[in-house]
Amino acid sequence: MKKKALSLLLVSAMAATMFAGCGEKPAEDNAQTPAGTEAPAGDAVSEGTEEVKLTSDDPNGINIWVADNAVDFTQKLADQYLADNGITTYKAYVFAVGEGDAAGKMITDVQGGADIYGFAQDQLARLVAAQAIMPVTPDSQAIVAETNDAGAVKAATIGDTLYARPMTADNGYFMYYDKNVVTNPEDLSAVLTDCENAGKTFNMEINSGWYQPSFFFGNGCELTYETDTTGKFTACNVSYANEKGVAALKAMMEVANSSAFVNGSSVGKASNAAVVISGTWDVADAQKMFGDGFACSKLPSYTTADGTKVQLAGFSGYKFIGVKPQTDADKLAAVVGLADYLTSGDVQVQRYEALGWGPSNLEAAQNEKVQADVALTALREQLPYMVPQGQYPGQYWEEASKGLGDDVIAHKLDGKTDEELLAVLQEFETKCNSYLD
Repeated sequence: MKKKALSLLLVSAMAATMFAGCGEKPAEDNAQTPAGTEAPAGDAVSEGTEEVKLTSDDPNGINIWVADNAVDFTQKLADQYLADNGITTYKAYVFAVGEGDAAGKMITDVQGGADIYGFAQDQLARLVAAQAIMPVTPDSQAIVAETNDAGAVKAATIGDTLYARPMTADNGYFMYYDKNVVTNPEDLSAVLTDCENAGKTFNMEINSGWYQPSFFFGNGCELTYETDTTGKFTACNVSYANEKGVAALKAMMEVANSSAFVNGSSVGKASNAAVVISGTWDVADAQKMFGDGFACSKLPSYTTADGTKVQLAGFSGYKFIGVKPQTDADKLAAVVGLADYLTSGDVQVQRYEALGWGPSNLEAAQNEKVQADVALTALREQLPYMVPQGQYPGQYWEEASKGLGDDVIAHKLDGKTDEELLAVLQEFETKCNSYLD
């Protein structure tokens, strides 16, 4: 293991100037709020009849939040890093706080939150707005940018500032299928026909704002939101209401009109399926369901009326490590060094071996075991067609995309002319624009 002594010294020397004017109170949160009720970060939360603390009382503790199944792994690695680098002043304490909950807890109580925390990439803007995350230090920026997947680095950046360290590049979707049924996984119409002929189901959640864009993004349509420095939504860039959008909508309707179609994305809840569009989290269930027919591939393509082949696209997602702004230079140095280590290529390989999480580090992604993972291979093949998921208003997920998908599933758009479908997409765009602050 390489020592971090030089890095620690550099961080210590610059700490005083880096955080001048950095406040401790979170800014007003105008971004999407995760579902569920969240307790303030520094408080204990009830779990049955027991209370579970989320931070240590040790004044020299480095508090770390990770997913429940990563607690033991992270504790072992954090202890090892501190020992190997002769850091005896500080001790690591690792707590189970999932990537979907960490941001909400951090912005609720920045001062009482974790020093290092894992989070999903779509939470970055609200963490920045709340001053709950510090930029990656200058001596780490080049290394992070050069050694990680370009999409992950882009998703970790706001403006020209890199705020987070990529930890995984495995949050996207692809196609699980039964190779005893599906003969041509490259073509959507052929896949649907194979499922129909075998009396099997094709499962895709088309009323979901996460899966639905695969039809539109693949055909060159856009749907992104912009935020200002406070996290407010200031602009919506949407281009569904055009000829390409109509073609994408027709492709989605083709799926919904198939007798094989089932609206869903969970392999564990699927029944009699030959295809499920899902992600790496479902690999164990998919292997169990399909048995010797188990196979994975990137998403298929659909063909428009003019003969154009369109590769289904969609959203990609990443998990990051964030670092809370620190006022003590020595602790800052230890925290930054530990965060760099926990996202290093070597650790990403170990994390894959222990937990199955797909690396964002380019060298780690070339590891022999990672390359042999069929689900991650399918995702890697799909990622070039994906768009990193940014910040979206809650209404986009709950109203616009769901409403459009529900209408398709209910066959309310069947028989409509291209002009009428264009009007449907114009109404969709109007809804998306109405969610600006």
